[in-house]
Amino acid sequence: MTAPSVRPVSEREARQVAEAAREQDWKKPSFAKELFLGRFRLDLIHPHPTPAPDDVRRGEEFLGKLREFCETRIDGARIEREAKIPDETVGGLKELGAFGMKIDVKYGGLGLNHVYYNKALALVGSASPVVGALLSAHQSIGVPQPLKLFGTREQKEKFLPRCARTDITAFLLTEPDVGSDPARLATSAVPDGDDYVLDGVKLWTTNGVVADLLVVMARVPKSEGHRGGITAFVVEAAAEGVTVENRNAFMGLRGIENGVTRFHQVRVPAANRIGPEGAGLKIALTTLNTGRLSIPAMCASSGKWALKIAREWSSAREQWGKPIAKHEAVGSKISFIAATTFALEAIVDLSGQMADEERNDIRIEAALAKLYASEMAWLMTDELVQIRGGRGYESADSLAARGERAVPAEQMLRDSRINRIFEGSTEIMHLLIAREAVDAHLSVAGDLIDPDKSLGDKARAGARAGGFYARWLPKLVAGPGALPRTYSEFHPAGHRDLSGHLRYVERSSRKLARSTFYAMSRWQGRMETKQGFLGRIVDIGAELFAMSAACVRAEHLRLRGEHGGEAYQLADAFCRQSRIRVEELFRRLWTNTDDLDRKVVSGVLAGSYEWLESGIVDPSGEGPWIADATPGPSKAENVHRPIR
Repeated sequence: MTAPSVRPVSEREARQVAEAAREQDWKKPSFAKELFLGRFRLDLIHPHPTPAPDDVRRGEEFLGKLREFCETRIDGARIEREAKIPDETVGGLKELGAFGMKIDVKYGGLGLNHVYYNKALALVGSASPVVGALLSAHQSIGVPQPLKLFGTREQKEKFLPRCARTDITAFLLTEPDVGSDPARLATSAVPDGDDYVLDGVKLWTTNGVVADLLVVMARVPKSEGHRGGITAFVVEAAAEGVTVENRNAFMGLRGIENGVTRFHQVRVPAANRIGPEGAGLKIALTTLNTGRLSIPAMCASSGKWALKIAREWSSAREQWGKPIAKHEAVGSKISFIAATTFALEAIVDLSGQMADEERNDIRIEAALAKLYASEMAWLMTDELVQIRGGRGYESADSLAARGERAVPAEQMLRDSRINRIFEGSTEIMHLLIAREAVDAHLSVAGDLIDPDKSLGDKARAGARAGGFYARWLPKLVAGPGALPRTYSEFHPAGHRDLSGHLRYVERSSRKLARSTFYAMSRWQGRMETKQGFLGRIVDIGAELFAMSAACVRAEHLRLRGEHGGEAYQLADAFCRQSRIRVEELFRRLWTNTDDLDRKVVSGVLAGSYEWLESGIVDPSGEGPWIADATPGPSKAENVHRPIR
């Protein structure tokens, strides 16, 4: 049997592949899904869920050991200078059990829950974002997580003990010409007896340079006895025919072990297949449902560090007779960093605890957390650089060389930029979340706007839609948010009033649902092309989710006697800042330049504005825009470097 040839894929085919990989059912309630439907289900997140005492004890015990390790054995400045994590640091993390944080104790792991796994990543990420990426890529999307969810007992017994203590793993999906469009996936896995034979090239394989085990997504050709489709495999990185052809370098995360991996006639036992043939994308997406929380955890960590530096620096630095923090232009930035950091930690802890309880479906919450945290962390980091002024732009080594504190603000800016791209770019996250947000509408009315459906199908869809909207639309007219005493428990004596913010969230949730319905009625089948509109819908939902999490966390801390007054003040500040952003997003739903922008883009692509590019020289080097990824034997030196 020969490998399938790669062919052009239409937009419709690509959408069908992505749609088939989605989890179709909602077996558990979802706070965020209800929020987009105009139903503010505060009961799903309040009272704030809490971890079991044994989970807390085990988690805190490990965090204590990990903090000491971070303070004494992780040298972030050295990693930045040498663009490499020292082998002894990796070895120490293995001894500590940090590679098995989420792996069950019966397989040699630590068995931490999501809450403490996220806290551990935040701690490590503050010492070195590169080390955080190493641990996250291994456990959040590498071999342990998909095996935990979909692996057989034999696979778990074979691989998880290795993942917990000795082996580093990586996840390989992206290809040189395939990013978020897996319908064009070219890497093949051809059945041959009891094996599959892999051929293809994978790009941006985080941990791939040093990995011992790989999760590889490859396309199995359909044939007799094989349903085919994109399938997940566990592959030994040292197997014959596996070549790491390049160790990639980036603007940030300079020690990351990210590479290009080629497979040429690599034999993989059928026993190493994860799940059935054709289930690879669903496995990847399900893995990411909770795996995406690792990035928000490290984003919250970067916010904490930015707040610390902003506080210390703006107290010490004086301009015009007083500390710069006392000047409103700087003070507003500090307030933004403090309030947003509080909200990000609220989102991470709430989402992590919901993942642990498994009462709710958090696929939208996790995606919103990743999207929102990566965007806000970038803004906070940029503001920190601005607060530091020229010192923010200067490298830590340069600051130290002239006798000042080595604050790596510019490095933090470079390192955090990738979070808006990692595990789904902001643009892709907008589309992914928007699809889930309109799922209820498409379930009842999708056939009405599907050009391939028959008149009979459309008639039945019309009947279903009529019944659904007759029940749903009247509920969007009024709700608890219109009553002045609703959510009164969020206005305790002696504290700021958060109840008004929750009433605002409830009203805005209904307004958001009405806006979505109006847009679907207006654009129907063209709705999927309105990416600007969909992105703003998602951004509004993200802000409402963040406001809800911030208020619930503030009340949770108050009840526990942990900085309740300060938490209420931070939540109030965040919600007031967020409401300004929400109102602007609502305005931009209908007042924007989307149509004009499309015309300008058409002109750019047609060359109408090439005259505008005159007067410069292009410093880019020669070469193709996309490297050749034709299957075949490697012609490069293998730079694979397992750490033992």
